[in-house]
Amino acid sequence: MKRQKKRPANQQAERPAVSARKPGAGAVEAAKENHEIPGFLPSSWHHDWLLGLFLLLATIIAYHPAWHGGLIWDDDKYVTEPGLRSLNGLARIWIQLGATLQYYPFVYSVFWAEHRLWGDATAGYHWANILLHVFSALLLVKILRQLKIPGAWLAAALFALHPVEVESVAWITELKNTLSGVFYLSAALAYLGFDRKRKRGNYVAALTLFAFGLMSKTVVSSLPAALLVIFWWQRGKLSWKRDALPLLPFFIAGIGFGLLTAWMERTFIGAKGSEFNFSIIERFLIAGRDIWFYLGKLIWPVDLAFIYPRWNVSQAVWWQYLFPAAALLLFGVLVWRRWRGPLAGLLFFVGTLFPALGFFNVYPFRYSLVADHFQYLASLGPLTLAAVGITMVSGLNGRRRPFLGLALCATLLLILGTLTWRQCGMYADVKTLWQTTIRLNPECWMAYNNLGLIHRQEGKMDEAMAQFQKALAINLGNAETHNNLGSALLQQGQVDEAMAQFRKALEIKPDYAASYNNLGNALLQKGRVDEAISHFQHALQIEPDFAEAHYNLGNALRQKGNMDEAVAHYQKSLEIDPDNAEVHNNLANALMQNGQTDEAIAHFRKAMEIKPDYAEACYNLGNALMQKGNVSEAAALFEKAVEIKPDYAAAHNNLGNALMQKGNVAEAIAHFQSALQFDPANPTIQINLAWLLATCPEASLRDGPKAVELAQQANATTGGANPMILHTLAAAFAEAGQFGDARKNVQKAIELASASGRKDMVEHFNGELKRYDAGLPLPR
Repeated sequence: MKRQKKRPANQQAERPAVSARKPGAGAVEAAKENHEIPGFLPSSWHHDWLLGLFLLLATIIAYHPAWHGGLIWDDDKYVTEPGLRSLNGLARIWIQLGATLQYYPFVYSVFWAEHRLWGDATAGYHWANILLHVFSALLLVKILRQLKIPGAWLAAALFALHPVEVESVAWITELKNTLSGVFYLSAALAYLGFDRKRKRGNYVAALTLFAFGLMSKTVVSSLPAALLVIFWWQRGKLSWKRDALPLLPFFIAGIGFGLLTAWMERTFIGAKGSEFNFSIIERFLIAGRDIWFYLGKLIWPVDLAFIYPRWNVSQAVWWQYLFPAAALLLFGVLVWRRWRGPLAGLLFFVGTLFPALGFFNVYPFRYSLVADHFQYLASLGPLTLAAVGITMVSGLNGRRRPFLGLALCATLLLILGTLTWRQCGMYADVKTLWQTTIRLNPECWMAYNNLGLIHRQEGKMDEAMAQFQKALAINLGNAETHNNLGSALLQQGQVDEAMAQFRKALEIKPDYAASYNNLGNALLQKGRVDEAISHFQHALQIEPDFAEAHYNLGNALRQKGNMDEAVAHYQKSLEIDPDNAEVHNNLANALMQNGQTDEAIAHFRKAMEIKPDYAEACYNLGNALMQKGNVSEAAALFEKAVEIKPDYAAAHNNLGNALMQKGNVAEAIAHFQSALQFDPANPTIQINLAWLLATCPEASLRDGPKAVELAQQANATTGGANPMILHTLAAAFAEAGQFGDARKNVQKAIELASASGRKDMVEHFNGELKRYDAGLPLPR
């Protein structure tokens, strides 16, 4: 009896409550009373875990092609630059404006920590972005549930798997988006908790998370306006005291960070110049077209490109006014029909997009007026509206779960996930990215320019120059491409042609530090050292922390013999870029010339630590150790240098000298012979080998005629004015039994040594002369 009374009572308590509602009212309340998650499965912890796990796995699989993608475009400026990898660098990230491209210290701090964890291996950076993206989707579920909006899990899945988000997730640099998204949604969740309970802790948490979000990306500054839109949607009106006043600190902080970002975009990144000269009317035309472009890509996500074609915006073209007019018409219809939900979603979308709608200059506008990553957070509005619509139309929010609705959602998510998987493919490596961009946008001069840079790094100079010329055919007025073409020409030895390109770049962009630096290098190759120094100095006036310009100026000053100044600029270069092996090597060379051998040895060792296969540093360190008398280690270093670089004639020669000092004459002769094979006209190598062939203690290794031949070649090359070469030539003649020629050459050596005041040489050569007079070669 008890069971018969209990079950019907339960059933009768539920059904009338639902059926008594007015038609169309309380769909959310019905779902709540039925204990269902609007949009999917009955609400329980294990179903939430299953859905969360599904979302995580589906997103990870969809982004599989990007797991091991390489660095692209400006990633190397974000994945902590060498000068910022120390604790001092971490401090500079927070306190020095300009130390990083943008003042997003939280993002750069995360990159700093990531570099400590996995260095330059890109997989860790990609996984961080993917997991942050999933976390944002889960936060969206929490927020939509709290707002009692149907389709929470569907909205989160649409956001997680939509291909328009790929640019933000697969591009390492856009940690800015994924990290700021987490802070944005966390702050929103905390503030909604404050709005319900008015607890100070929730308010402080929301404000703190908001501040972290601003320090990740200033698009987060739109959050207080978005919250007001939500409150208006919930209540139908806004209260100054309840709704607006508590958000005042959020607005102030957001506006402050927004102005700072706009200033840094102009000052440090270069968001200024003719590409940004739009009238106020043209900026409204851009905004109207942007809105429809982004909505279109959300609805029909095909041909998604890294760089879209840059529109030609003109207030004189009538049809361009249709875009803002249509946007205003849409807003007008929603207001007239009092469709508060869709209107709130549209307000959220446009308000969050506002910083990228063309009213403020952002650097990517140089290439395109739109980019997928600009709508990362803004897309939440339309995607949520879509989820609500699908949920309501398919009946997923009712008591029963119709198979057709679930099948529709599963199909949609499968399509989106597949498109995301395909879209990730273009981020596999930087060459694929630019080749795909050219396929989708054949007029993208930047893609040709950057593909040219890749070919140049690969040593394919003809292909590189062809790409630079294609870029210039599209955009002749681009200083960067002229500069890059000049660099390629310089590497090809076409110095005059390179200089013409650098000068053209400076005509277009007079404050272009890179071109001053490159023109300085070209002038240095022409032997115009003073002019080169002037250009390096000009580059440093424009960009004081230009490490390469400090290095090149150090090289030029070293050529002039200004060692102290050269050392100062090398050291400054290393302050900015401490892990540059070439700078350590050249600083060490300057220190050697200054007589600071111990300090030089330390920098040679550092160069080899950074770059173990650096043959020149091995060779230079060997020379320094030879000066210190450490012949054995020097010999080992010369040997390593020739292992790394088998045609390194100078290293073979010095290895021969070290082996000769160690008494390994046969090996020494072999290395002198190898040195001559790679540098047959070098008089130093010729005379070293000639001396051994004339004087070595092992009779089987001596070869007087060959020694004479080599010594004569060296003597001819040096003009017959070097007493040491004449002394060796005399020894060679003596070994060949030609003592008359031996006496003649040593007598000339005595005359030259006497004229130069070298009494020690004169005395030594007189002793040799006596042996030749007696018909004896030098002792072995």
